Amino acid sequence: MPTSQTLSRGIRVLEIVAASPTYLSIADVAAKLDVHRSIAYRIIRTLENHRLLSRDEAGLIRPASGLAALARSVQRDLQSAALPELTRLANNLSMTAFLAVWEHDVCTTLQSVEPLHSSNAIVHRPGSVHGMDVGAAGIAIQSMYTKEQWRALDTEIEYRPQAREARIDGYATSANEVIQGVASIAVPIPSQQTTPASIAVVFAASTVTDRNGIIRALKEAALNIADELGN
Repeated sequence: MPTSQTLSRGIRVLEIVAASPTYLSIADVAAKLDVHRSIAYRIIRTLENHRLLSRDEAGLIRPASGLAALARSVQRDLQSAALPELTRLANNLSMTAFLAVWEHDVCTTLQSVEPLHSSNAIVHRPGSVHGMDVGAAGIAIQSMYTKEQWRALDTEIEYRPQAREARIDGYATSANEVIQGVASIAVPIPSQQTTPASIAVVFAASTVTDRNGIIRALKEAALNIADELGN
């Protein structure tokens, strides 16, 4: 089926900017997109005109307010139910808490909250995307299914052995999979009223030794979200 190269490139630029842990230059985007700088510039200017991207005084590119407006309409009920719980988790645990969903064979961060009084929290932006084959959030989502159920779904993602462990334990962990030195703990949201989702916290792998309190807080938050969704 024919597709629009320009549209595809524009969407890819948004994905690149959203996934980057730092703000990027036009040259950075051009290199990641594998196009000439002038092409990247025109795409970025178009996205700026629609308030989807903006540039700071140094010319570095960052997500703009238009993206937030679009994001609010995605899984609106799920986001509304999750936000108070994410906020509570972030501030009580002094860690960034986030909501992840499984869509089109990738794990997408739909919402994230950083703690108010911590300067050391790992930044994890909404819109961040990674494969379902890495990270605790994806394992937690897979754990909602048995291996046989997962294989029956329309997906090319393999069922990870850790998903069975998470199905038994009720939570998933990962370290150094998405970002070196960063760890995560995630819990699935037990609801049939939304797309498969999980909530998670992310932190420096070397900073946490006792995880029981974190796991309990995540499980309680996931149940509260499911209750709010009416499941």
